[in-house]
Amino acid sequence: MTTGVPTPTPSRPRRSRLRTFLPLGVAVWLVLEIWLLTLVAHATSGFTVFLLLVAGFVLGSVVIKRAGRRAFRNLSQTLQQAQGGVTPTGGDSGRGNGLTMLGGLLLMIPGLISDAIGLLLLVPPVQKGVSRFAQSAFERKMRLAAPGTVGDAFQQVRIHRPDGKVVQGEVIRDESPHEPGGTYPPLNR
Repeated sequence: MTTGVPTPTPSRPRRSRLRTFLPLGVAVWLVLEIWLLTLVAHATSGFTVFLLLVAGFVLGSVVIKRAGRRAFRNLSQTLQQAQGGVTPTGGDSGRGNGLTMLGGLLLMIPGLISDAIGLLLLVPPVQKGVSRFAQSAFERKMRLAAPGTVGDAFQQVRIHRPDGKVVQGEVIRDESPHEPGGTYPPLNR
């Protein structure tokens, strides 16, 4: 039945700044990487650029491998301490593995800007500064977050979704086997 009143269309939520500017930032970064590689190739030679890219890849893979081994060693020591009944010590030996791996990954990505950032992330004072900044930013975001449980967050998302139709219900399972001697298959495989 038509009443002549247009039906309201739900307005699209505003995109976050990150989703708006991230594709532009990636495009600018790629253009700068290519431009810088061509400048270095014109100044030296294409073979030098190739050697720089291969050296960055090899160095990055070595860094990632060492950081991964260190993280695995710390994990196995912690598990052994926990199994032995000893409270695991919260030493700083495991700190910085994530940033070290990120630095290695940036070294593996072809480009001179990513190599420079990757090398900076391998310097311990820079790692500590980046780690402190990330931790304070994370804590600030957590303080601004609405209090509640994870279930409350899902409930809020469901309520605020314009077309979120939800059917409430429960699953009822017949516990008796269909055959007199039949059994159910195991639930986990």
